[in-house]
Amino acid sequence: MNALRTFVIITAVAVAGIAANAGVRAAGAVVDAAAAVDDARLHAGASREWLMAGGRYDNDHFSALTQIDRTTVARLAPRWRFHSGKHGGFEATPIVADGVMYVTTPFDDVVALDAASGEIRWRYHHVLRRPPCCGPANRGAAVAYGRVYIATVDARLIALDARTGTVRWDVPLADTPIGKVEDRSALPVGDALRAQNVTGQTGIFANMAPIVYDGKVVVGVTGVGYGLHLGSSDDKDANTAAVVGFAGDYGHRGFYAAFDASTGKRVWRWFTIPDHGWEGDYREQTPDGAPLHRDIAKEKMNADTYRAAWKTGGGSAWTTPAFDPALGLLYVGVGNPSPQFIDATRPGDNRNTVSLVALDAATGRERWSYQQVPHDVWGYDTASPAFLLDTVVDGHMVPAVGEAGKTGWLYVHDRRTGKLLLRSQPFVDQHNLFAQPTADGIVIEPSAFGGASWSPTAYDAATRVAYVSGINSPMTYTVRTATHAGHAESYTEGTAHPARERSGTVTAIDTQTGAFRWQRRMPQPMIGGSLATAGGLVFAGEGNGSFDALDATDGTTLWSYACGAGVNAPPITYEIDGTQYVAVAAGGNALLGFSQGDTLEVFALPKAP
Repeated sequence: MNALRTFVIITAVAVAGIAANAGVRAAGAVVDAAAAVDDARLHAGASREWLMAGGRYDNDHFSALTQIDRTTVARLAPRWRFHSGKHGGFEATPIVADGVMYVTTPFDDVVALDAASGEIRWRYHHVLRRPPCCGPANRGAAVAYGRVYIATVDARLIALDARTGTVRWDVPLADTPIGKVEDRSALPVGDALRAQNVTGQTGIFANMAPIVYDGKVVVGVTGVGYGLHLGSSDDKDANTAAVVGFAGDYGHRGFYAAFDASTGKRVWRWFTIPDHGWEGDYREQTPDGAPLHRDIAKEKMNADTYRAAWKTGGGSAWTTPAFDPALGLLYVGVGNPSPQFIDATRPGDNRNTVSLVALDAATGRERWSYQQVPHDVWGYDTASPAFLLDTVVDGHMVPAVGEAGKTGWLYVHDRRTGKLLLRSQPFVDQHNLFAQPTADGIVIEPSAFGGASWSPTAYDAATRVAYVSGINSPMTYTVRTATHAGHAESYTEGTAHPARERSGTVTAIDTQTGAFRWQRRMPQPMIGGSLATAGGLVFAGEGNGSFDALDATDGTTLWSYACGAGVNAPPITYEIDGTQYVAVAAGGNALLGFSQGDTLEVFALPKAP
């Protein structure tokens, strides 16, 4: 049912006056308590707050709060609303600490709000030093040590004073400003491709929420393997736009890096693409046994010619890592190799791309890597955040790590060694999986837009069930040829299949067996992720603007609210003065054609009379 009740809308209007040295708009009272977010609180994991993007270091997007449960959720109603004033992909996970909510907006503003009322405390306005490479979305901040940390779309890491929003330090993520805009004149193929609208770019930027631990701030960069979008000048129609990959060295090399939380000095950096051994083992199958249909003989023949391909090898970092303090390991995902789709100039496995990797949290050294798809030509980034769990193997409890892949499977590994323990049933449709693109075009799903994408998975340790948001979005992969400078050049184009409708799934997966507890087929792709609670609920948003509470036992919709724009961001929940709140951003998704907006919606049960 729709919760259409009278409620107070608190519109976030920035108060005049911009702090000269910080881009901060002063408003409201000073926040004093945020300095108390220290390592002890971060390691303990707050039960009534939301201290980090994944809720806890486990990245489980789960809350033990029970005031809102199966019996009370029908009365859930809007409590307050914040307008960011920024359109263009509102994908942030809010952070709540000591009664203050910290939320990031598209184009990297940061706002501190009273988490019970929505009153603005302060607003930092980010001034871009260069145009963003690959979209305006920011997925959240980190809060610790009296500071708020944000990674920006112009490739910077910034620390703000949590009380005032004043800039404490501001450092570049890349050694030099790197951004390479691809336009029609730069395309190395013929006029047939140049005549189309080119809306994609490649470069280095960041949109993930950082993770903070033991005096360090860790963040990764993305955009390094980005494909070009053709056919839609504003990226608003996913049914007409195409993604194109062409051979060459237009990409960069991705990385994760740790910075001193006090000074911003870089402590370590791990490049996703190794400078030695990038070719790997020339696997004919994925590690879990699916054939890849590669022309390995041709790849080996080209290996000497493209020996330096690692320098522009891609491997973006899309989402916040999980962290195991006991093992001292970070679990990070790595995106597709560059060039995207076409593989002529990057022979070999393109090691560490489309992989889940464990890093030593103190040094950044690689401990293990599991490559879901060697030599990817489909855009199967390991993009959904890893989450920690425990599972039983041969009668023994094993510490594990899970990740929902773009391939459509949930993978569960021994988090100490990387050994694959389980691959679930496919949670989205699979058709021609790992087939090679052809000149006539072949329909493949999941596609680059499919599977779990960047959506976080929610996990309930009590039931050992993972709740995964999935996308059915088939694409036709076509190898085309154009004449350029007197000779033929090939490129691969991926286009949405017009005869097969896009849709979504929400799936409850038993992490012990890989089987479904239940699955809901949704009319539109599900992107943004889910929240599970001890109240027996799973919250998730839809592209049509509906924000839903599902029964965790069977997926039945128990409550729904129309937000007016696509709800394509991770929900959170928290408690203040005995009241449980649920919050989610409603900003839409241009690439999937979902209506855009600029609101943060906050809900609670009605106040007692």
